[in-house]
Amino acid sequence: MSRLDDLRFRAATAFQRRANPLLRRLPLQTVLETTGRVSGLPRQTPVGGRRVGDSFWLVSEFGVRSQYVRNIQADPRVRVRIGGRWHAGTAHLLPDDDAVARLRSLPRLNSTAVRALGTDLLTVRVDLGN
Repeated sequence: MSRLDDLRFRAATAFQRRANPLLRRLPLQTVLETTGRVSGLPRQTPVGGRRVGDSFWLVSEFGVRSQYVRNIQADPRVRVRIGGRWHAGTAHLLPDDDAVARLRSLPRLNSTAVRALGTDLLTVRVDLGN
């Protein structure tokens, strides 16, 4: 990882540590809930993405460096709050998916931020109802 990529990662995670507790309280904010791989406790992360049929799609800006991605690797059972309602599901990491192309189909504001800050984009699909 380049020095610039590391700086972007540290700046983004510092901001997210402060903003995420506020954002996840907003009733219509989309939230991904994973199980902490060490603690076993629920971990909620505000995310941007889109529901398509019975799947929810998002792109992680830091790939496997993202804590929620590491939690998914340990336990793919998740919940997603969409439009104020919780949905159980199973998350799948899709390293072969074209994450940049995927971002074009997701909400523009979040996609722009992910492209600007991201250093290792990774597509995540959550199959809902599993």
